[in-house]
Amino acid sequence: MDDSRTTGMRAFQDAVTAWAEGGPGEPAHRLAARLPVRTAVLLEGASDVAAVDALARRRGRDLAAEGVCVLSIGGAMSVGRYARLLGAPGLGLRLTGLCDEAERPYYARAFTAAGAAEADFFVCAADLEDELIRALGPERVEELVRDEGDLRPLRTFLRQPAQQGRAPERQLRRFLGTKKGRKIHSDRVPCDARTGPCAPDGPDRAPPTDRTVRAGRRRVPAAARSPGRAGVVAGRR
Repeated sequence: MDDSRTTGMRAFQDAVTAWAEGGPGEPAHRLAARLPVRTAVLLEGASDVAAVDALARRRGRDLAAEGVCVLSIGGAMSVGRYARLLGAPGLGLRLTGLCDEAERPYYARAFTAAGAAEADFFVCAADLEDELIRALGPERVEELVRDEGDLRPLRTFLRQPAQQGRAPERQLRRFLGTKKGRKIHSDRVPCDARTGPCAPDGPDRAPPTDRTVRAGRRRVPAAARSPGRAGVVAGRR
């Protein structure tokens, strides 16, 4: 991994964030030309960035060296601003991204307005936690929770009346969102696991199911969604 490229990409990320918050755009323009940056991956939050970065490491990808900038935009409602700055109206970068199913309309409007196709972003069936739990399975996720020292809090959580009778997948998904930082940490851990969708010798996909996942306007089987997830990491389809 080229440390100078990594440092430069972090500087670009900071410059873009400052620009989106009302600061000057010149630093981002200068860095985009120098690195160079060719693709921006727009993600809702830090947990999504942690998961994509972990998956890239597991696959031996150096995104910074490939000119791929992975950005946390601080929520789906900010995607329009980032898409304008980074897409055709601004820096002219290729746009891609990943969002929860409920946030798809924000991404669809933003990408269309910035001259990108809806099919260039990818949508989790519910959210990223749901994707990872379905891919690894509840037992494996519980093992990872245990390994991270959170088994006792999980057991306490599962004894709550509201969790009685719920499917294990729903219980785990809710648990991962009960503590600040747990989503970020837990999204990184499954992608660092030796088994599951991010393993070095395994596919980037969830197990075959009858559920479908939207990728832009298209609806495709979850089992066939690996090109989408790989596309987010690679910065291309």
